Amino acid sequence: MENEEVKELTTDAEILAAFPVMQQLRSHLSKGQYLELVNEARDKDSYSLHALFEGERIVAVCGFKPMITLYYGRFVWVCDLVTDENFRSNGYGARLLSFIHAWAKRHDYESVALSSGLKRTGAHHFYEDKMDYDKVSYVFKKDLQ
Repeated sequence: MENEEVKELTTDAEILAAFPVMQQLRSHLSKGQYLELVNEARDKDSYSLHALFEGERIVAVCGFKPMITLYYGRFVWVCDLVTDENFRSNGYGARLLSFIHAWAKRHDYESVALSSGLKRTGAHHFYEDKMDYDKVSYVFKKDLQ
């Protein structure tokens, strides 16, 4: 699309403008929790939030952070990737993921990794078949509360 732009969201107003789309992925978060977590992650963990705009409308959102581990080496972890449900199947998710790939290459990271919920089979198909990702591990979580 010729009227498309990926923009980093840095102000509270910009971050909040992306909340309706992000809430489709992170439905457990209130607007206040979302804003607080984005700002804390930006300040403490090098997280950055980007939106894909079609004209003035946010159609997809991604959040990612650079990391270094012994397992993956230097890589970028995709924390959040969601396309507005009204605009899915238009290639927006692929364009945002390609944006992350290009960002990672420009900043000398070796790979991009992410996790996806077990029930999100459509997302798994997208990552494996359309974006050529390999399934390399399971992610485990233990709540401590």
